[in-house]
Amino acid sequence: MKEALYQFIHGHYTEMLAVLPMALLLVGLLIAVGIDAYLQKRKKQIMLMICVLVFSLIMQNLVDHLLTVGKPAIMLKRAVDIYGYSIRPLILLLFLHIVSPKKPGRALWILTVVNAAIHLTALFTDICFTINGDNKFQGGWPVLKNSCLITSLILLGLLVFSTFRDYHPSKRKESWIPIFSVFILLLALVLDGSVAETPQPVSFLTISIVISSVLYHIWLHFQFVRAYENALAAEQRIQIMMTQIQPHFLYNTLATIRSLCLRSPETAAQTIDQFSRYLRQNLDTLNQPELIPFSQELEHVRIYTGIEILMFPYIHIRYDIDDDCFMVQPLTVQPLVENAIRHGVRAREVGQIDITVRRGEACADLAGMKVILRIAAGKEGFDYDAFFRAYADNYLTVMAPEVALQNMADIHPLNYLRVNVVLQHFDEFLNLYGIQEGDGMYLAPEDRVNIW
Repeated sequence: MKEALYQFIHGHYTEMLAVLPMALLLVGLLIAVGIDAYLQKRKKQIMLMICVLVFSLIMQNLVDHLLTVGKPAIMLKRAVDIYGYSIRPLILLLFLHIVSPKKPGRALWILTVVNAAIHLTALFTDICFTINGDNKFQGGWPVLKNSCLITSLILLGLLVFSTFRDYHPSKRKESWIPIFSVFILLLALVLDGSVAETPQPVSFLTISIVISSVLYHIWLHFQFVRAYENALAAEQRIQIMMTQIQPHFLYNTLATIRSLCLRSPETAAQTIDQFSRYLRQNLDTLNQPELIPFSQELEHVRIYTGIEILMFPYIHIRYDIDDDCFMVQPLTVQPLVENAIRHGVRAREVGQIDITVRRGEACADLAGMKVILRIAAGKEGFDYDAFFRAYADNYLTVMAPEVALQNMADIHPLNYLRVNVVLQHFDEFLNLYGIQEGDGMYLAPEDRVNIW
């Protein structure tokens, strides 16, 4: 017995080595799926079923190959082939279960069962296929012998359709993974057809199914990451919204409205309208896109400050808006204004807050220049003239002509070269070259951006 087993292994070790890498990959995938704590329970169960079925399909391919090149065993080979042609559409149907948010209908299960039933007829008739005297596969009626191929193509088409319908690959790049899996499965069908007469230890379709199993597991992780990011973003929106509706602000506002109801019902009605709009806009941030127009955020600030002024009449708000045609994150400006009121002017007898928006240079360049000039101030004999000239030359050498033209035409930076926009904010530059009011390079102190 041991001698026969040794001879069998020695005679077919090449075929076994061809199967081994895929079998080990599948075992690794089976372990990974089993210990994966992030997969949904239903999809984990489906992935485990796929792993088991694909492993059995690899073994089926190997046994079928050994029966083809070995001594004739017609009935055994029929049974092995029936299993292989029946199990492939079932694996594709399970892939569809993973992709589709809804369970595929009964019609697809019936189609898969009908395919298996058609191939079972090979046990007692040759209308689907038979094994001839040379121990080779021989097809029967044209439609029936291609039953597995037709069923598989239908399921592959539904995989593509479901992916595009439910996951929008143009918006979600990871959704191309199922599409790519379908492509390699179709390619495998073509390759198997081109080498139909050549015995293969493992078919190209089986190899592609193993690869697809790994890809689908990766895709499921991408889905988990996306769902986690969406949940985290929603939680952050809720936290931001709740931080904007502080209890003291609610109590003070309601107390103010109650007082106004007795003294000025009309003003109370207006305040209630403003307060309701304020609350509504906070709640709307839960469903807002990542960026909103600054004008919308500014309107939210105006509503908030209007309510605060009713409660604290000594607070004055001055708006100086040069440009509001840009996008910001929701609830970015209002918290700054709220902090300025709560921790700045509210404790004073008279307080004023200036809300100023200027179309100007990026703060990153200004901050960089500020740091350099602060370091230079500590260096004895620092050559400011050489530094400023080198700074300007650097822009001329690294900036392509088309970029310079764009900078001169675009609203950001300003309508002249960016190097000038940065330097005119600093006294070191203005004093060095004697730039005073009336000079085109001069920028009044109140119009400069202060970096600290």
